[in-house]
Amino acid sequence: MADRDNQLNPRTGGQLIVEQLVAQDVRHVFCVPGESFLAVLDALVDVNIDVTVCRQEGGAAMMADAHGKLTGRPGICMVTRGPGASNALAGIHIAKQDSTPLIMFVGQIDRSMREREAFQEMDYRAVFGQAAKWATEIDDAARIPEIVSRAFHVAMSGRPGPVVIALPEDMLVEPASVAAAPRVLAIESSPSVAQMQDLAQRLAHAKSPVAIVGGPRWSSEAVSQFADFAQRHRLPVTCSFRRQMLFPHDHPCYIGDLGLGLNPALLARLQQADLILLVGGRLSEIPSQAYTLLNIPVPTQDLIHVHPDVNELGRVYAPTVAINASPAAFAAELARMPAPVQSPWAEDTEHLHDSYLAWSDPKDVTTPGDLQMSGVMAHLREVLPSNAIITNGAGNYATWVHRFHRFNQYGTQLAPTSGSMGYGLPAAVGAKRVSPDTPVICFAGDGCFMMHGQEFATAVQYDLPIVVLIVDNGMYGTIRMHQEKFYPGRISATYLKNPDFAAYAQAFGGHGERVEKTADFAAAFDRAVKSNKPAIIHLITDPEAITPTTTIAKLRAAAQSNQP
Repeated sequence: MADRDNQLNPRTGGQLIVEQLVAQDVRHVFCVPGESFLAVLDALVDVNIDVTVCRQEGGAAMMADAHGKLTGRPGICMVTRGPGASNALAGIHIAKQDSTPLIMFVGQIDRSMREREAFQEMDYRAVFGQAAKWATEIDDAARIPEIVSRAFHVAMSGRPGPVVIALPEDMLVEPASVAAAPRVLAIESSPSVAQMQDLAQRLAHAKSPVAIVGGPRWSSEAVSQFADFAQRHRLPVTCSFRRQMLFPHDHPCYIGDLGLGLNPALLARLQQADLILLVGGRLSEIPSQAYTLLNIPVPTQDLIHVHPDVNELGRVYAPTVAINASPAAFAAELARMPAPVQSPWAEDTEHLHDSYLAWSDPKDVTTPGDLQMSGVMAHLREVLPSNAIITNGAGNYATWVHRFHRFNQYGTQLAPTSGSMGYGLPAAVGAKRVSPDTPVICFAGDGCFMMHGQEFATAVQYDLPIVVLIVDNGMYGTIRMHQEKFYPGRISATYLKNPDFAAYAQAFGGHGERVEKTADFAAAFDRAVKSNKPAIIHLITDPEAITPTTTIAKLRAAAQSNQP
């Protein structure tokens, strides 16, 4: 009774915002401070929430996204109005396309100044209306518990995503007497008995089934339960683009990831499938190979689509069986499904797993130049523990991670399915704040790193010993690759002149090394880890080594031979 009486005492809007974060068990806030939400910053002084001060709002939003991916609870970021909110949009876009729970609080102008284009004024409902799952503004401090509670519901339930809440500056100092809302849990839905029986019957009659796992709302337990189900049925399983942590790669049923530059044997197997069990994912452009994998709207195969958001079922593909359930709830039900008397595809699954092992073995992959990324990946496979978190942004360099690193534990991958550059470093900082005792390795291209390289200062400020591997080929490699495919020899806007990234790390107070030969990497990596500082290893690669399978010269020659 005393606690409730205390809750009904007048508190400012700023205090109420922070009170609601405490009620939702928030432990971390990522922010760039602004005068528009000083009342919230002041209230944070009195609670046990770790505040990470970032160097750019996009970095803060990406750190919050990393938090959301790792925990399943909304990552929280706070940014100031106008330019601050604009900078953060990249992170909101990632959270939307990646289905990540995130809540961003944005400072706003005084309510009395609306519609005058006041200093840094923006209509956040309009600006973020399409980019976020929900965008709103709190006009009355008394409604803070209601709206923050709803924000957590929206961010976590169905298909998770980002919520943007604007906070008028004068509202944050307005007193209100209102009780806190209770802690929010994501709304669950489970498959029906009839749906599970239907799945069992279709599997029993299938000749070449395959499972695709992806999307949000998984857990370590769900991954384990699904792996057990696959083992009982000898069912081949592939992970969707940048969702590789959803199935252990050393499992005998794992057949590879469904992303860019995939194993030709995997693609052939998917094209021959007569039943596809799609769990959690949307099979969007990249994993569907530009929407060519299945017929739209009606696939020729039996499609059993399991998704936590009913609006995603039938949105692109008309499923044979649509199951509105989270992957976690669905995986729990699979434990009760009896194994078939026989799995005629069992031998096929074994061959596919062997094909994956060969495809992901870097030892026979050679590219131009003195530094072989295959050697880097081989060494990391030997020395990294299974719980190491691997982060990356976007670029051809990421192909080395996706193809050659073997993810065997849930919660070890942070990579943007939206293809956003600059994500890897902020994600690594966010991951290390959430899991300080877990090794965190960031991969970044030279162009990718410079998108949010300033967040290395954040890692130094909070003594976060991440290791950043910058793969430097002196260009925007992915764009150059496409130029050579379609406009061979006509190089435009893709050349980069880069700094000494090792010196960059040292200037911030971190550890920096430059590596130009494969043989030098192991010792450099060992020194970086033992430094116990945020570290950058500057890897100098040959521009010709554009992917693990081709070179610029080969791309150009092929394109020129096809020209009339």
